[in-house]
Amino acid sequence: MAQDPAQAHPPELLAQVASLPALPGVYRYFDAEGGVLYVGKARDLKKRVSSYFQKNHDGTRIGHMVSKIVRMETTVVRSEAEALLLENNLIKALSPRFNILFRDDKSYPYLKIGGPSDPFPRMAYYRGAIDRKHRYFGPYPSAWAVKESIQLLQKVFRLRTCEDTVYANRTRPCLLYQIKRCSGPCVGLVSAQDYARDVAHAEAFLQGQAGEVMADLEARMMAHAEKLEFEQAAELRNQVSALSRVLHQQSVETADDRDVDILAVRVQGGRACVNLAMVRGGRHLGDRPYFPSHVEDAHAIGALDGPQPDADPLVLEAFIAQHYIGIAVPPVLVTSHPVPRALVQALTQQAGHKVIAVHQPHETRRAWLEMCEKNAALQLARLLAEEGSQQARTRALVDALDLAVADLEALRIECFDISHTAGEATQGSCVVFHHHKMQGAQYRRYNIEGITPGDDYAAMRQVLTRRYGKVEEGGMPDLVLVDGGKGQVSMAREVFTELGLDLARIVGVEKGQGRKVGLEELVFADGRDKVYLGRDSAALMLVAQIRDEAHRFAITGMRARRDKVRVGGGRLEEIPGIGAKKRARLLQRFGGIRGVADASVEDLSTVEGISSALAETIYRALR
Repeated sequence: MAQDPAQAHPPELLAQVASLPALPGVYRYFDAEGGVLYVGKARDLKKRVSSYFQKNHDGTRIGHMVSKIVRMETTVVRSEAEALLLENNLIKALSPRFNILFRDDKSYPYLKIGGPSDPFPRMAYYRGAIDRKHRYFGPYPSAWAVKESIQLLQKVFRLRTCEDTVYANRTRPCLLYQIKRCSGPCVGLVSAQDYARDVAHAEAFLQGQAGEVMADLEARMMAHAEKLEFEQAAELRNQVSALSRVLHQQSVETADDRDVDILAVRVQGGRACVNLAMVRGGRHLGDRPYFPSHVEDAHAIGALDGPQPDADPLVLEAFIAQHYIGIAVPPVLVTSHPVPRALVQALTQQAGHKVIAVHQPHETRRAWLEMCEKNAALQLARLLAEEGSQQARTRALVDALDLAVADLEALRIECFDISHTAGEATQGSCVVFHHHKMQGAQYRRYNIEGITPGDDYAAMRQVLTRRYGKVEEGGMPDLVLVDGGKGQVSMAREVFTELGLDLARIVGVEKGQGRKVGLEELVFADGRDKVYLGRDSAALMLVAQIRDEAHRFAITGMRARRDKVRVGGGRLEEIPGIGAKKRARLLQRFGGIRGVADASVEDLSTVEGISSALAETIYRALR
């Protein structure tokens, strides 16, 4: 006989449910450890929340979630739109395990043009927080889209892209001027007035006003021609010609839809893909796929009040609600499925301008949507193929090493590598493989200090001791890979023995004969014989994938640390007599540490505050 659902929960919780008001709001469920299980919204809190506890959900995902609820929090709001905004803010902040979740990646690239205070503002790629000092255009779906736009603007409007320090210290025009990609403001080859006009045209082009820009350029060209100013007319003719080519190359263009987002969703095999395409300034800038987690759980919970709904609209609604928190919302959304009216109202309320969602578009919008839907299907098929292959590799490794892992999803592997340049800037890396994929957010780098330069064994000892010195056995990974053979494994064995950890977890990845990929052998710390899995082994492919990622992560960290010392100006401050002000003057005068290092004693002594003796000291120190 099925258990009464009410009997499985604390009386305090059930009393709280019974006293809920019939008002719009948001509810949060917690488990015994304080973890957030689910965040939901409701037009009627009492009706919605009561349905979880009054019905029998045994044997379902809903029942699994409800059985874990021990505590609840609610917030009453004024409208369903407010409830929707609050719900998704909480989902983003709390990552509940039974909600559809999209990875929080809001670092979108922008095209930035310097502020009006600069007579010759720079055009640049930008990613980060937006301020009011500069002008920003975007967001763009990818770095490629920004860089392509910059190249187009260079061809037509010839705005500068060089760093301010380089710009301030030029004495002759650079290669970009020679190939007609810059107007040469650094050496006075264009007036501030003409440059400002080019900036205004570039901004108008980015805002979708290409026709107006073209008309203005043509009118000015004809005016110069009538005055017999043929050189100026020829320059404008070249701009008109370049702009015409740019407009002709655009595969998708319209004068009406200047800023539009196109969203298509595809759900299959328990996974989903939302493909987002962006149109900015009337130009189609490409698309970007997103893959949510917990689709199956949220789909089941979505059926609580009635028949099982289609997963596609639920995923799309979750994406739109979570994605547009904190970023600009365009006036038009073209979607593959209908969007609830309350969600559109919430977006309008947040954006401060009217937002409309078009579900069954026509003409150009229809072509955009069909292209977006096709890409969503292709991206999801790619993901399913990759995940199937990765799961097969995980299973092969577990079988090959006879790992005691009951759930492949739970398998956690940590891999370590050491990198340095002739002993300089030694750094260790730790990368993590979990849930069948690399978990970049859990990677760690370790700056190695206090060892003999170039002593990789001492470096590995330090990294492993720092990583596992305070970790309980229950918090250990299932497998610890070290990039190296017997020497590195012996060092890992010593560390694990001192810490009282299981030696069977340690496996070294020893390079094979001739250091060729596919010939690696596995070295064990617990005394087992070395194992060669075979060039075509799926298990070896996974080991090599993880090892290569650890190597990449270590090298990039080491190079960044090394360059910070060599290039970032750190060595200047180590020179006696060089403080922050003198360092800043040197870097500004010579355009960076490389320029300082290349300068002669005579050149260095021309900088304010730098005596001949100090110039000699700097010259010797940087060589």
